[in-house]
Amino acid sequence: MKVSQKLAILIKNLYLSKQYGARRLLSELPNKGWKLGSIDSLLKRICKTGTILLLPGSSRQRLARGSGGTCAQSGGQAKKALIIL
Repeated sequence: MKVSQKLAILIKNLYLSKQYGARRLLSELPNKGWKLGSIDSLLKRICKTGTILLLPGSSRQRLARGSGGTCAQSGGQAKKALIIL
C-alpha cells in the first residue's frame, strides 16, 4: 500500500526524533496496512536524501511510443539495442 505524504512526514518525524525503525513503526500503527518493504524503502530514502520526496529523474524511465509502435525518440533503435544486450 502506498504511503500518503502526510503519513510519510509522520514516519520521518518518528524516525528522526524517536529513532523508530520499520518494524517499530508497523507495530505502532498496525491498522494502516503497510508492508515492511515500503516502510523500509521510505526510511532508506530519508536516510540518503533527507527528504520524503522522490528526486527528479529517479523514477522508472518510460519509452515514448509513436503511432507505429516503435520508439519515436530514437527512430526504432531501441529494439535493436535490446537484442544486442
